[in-house]
Amino acid sequence: MEIEESKHKKNSSERACKEETSVNKCVCDEESANEKKCKCANKDTKVKICDCDVIHIDLVNKAKSKALDEEKLLLISDFYKALSDSTRIKIVDLLNGNELCVCDIAVILNMTKSAVSHQLKNLREMNLIKSRKQGKEVWYSLADDHVREVFEISLEHIKELGE
Repeated sequence: MEIEESKHKKNSSERACKEETSVNKCVCDEESANEKKCKCANKDTKVKICDCDVIHIDLVNKAKSKALDEEKLLLISDFYKALSDSTRIKIVDLLNGNELCVCDIAVILNMTKSAVSHQLKNLREMNLIKSRKQGKEVWYSLADDHVREVFEISLEHIKELGE
């Protein structure tokens, strides 16, 4: 559903968006009907806001046309949920370039085989890892290069934040 430009006509002096304004206050402190209290950890964070109320119809329609459908968004959300546990991230880290069995992972993480198996099951259900059986042993590795790339890009991002 496209937004019609005629419904949002502004006179020419109102069409251009003013320059972004840096606000040195917590946006939670703005007065509202609910009188919400600030939950921010850092009230000195600068927040950039657009100081206008113009709807840029061409940009809105372009963004809406490229937006993912609900099913894909839920799958992406589930993907990140699978990586939201520190134990599962530790396992992904261990399997990044290595193939390990449950016993090896349990020893490295100082966990029981049962606890590790539970986490491996979660990762396997999300297709983040794969397994292969060799005799009585089951060997685990990352499912594909995409999982490795997401992990390594996340690590690179965290390292940049620390610099």
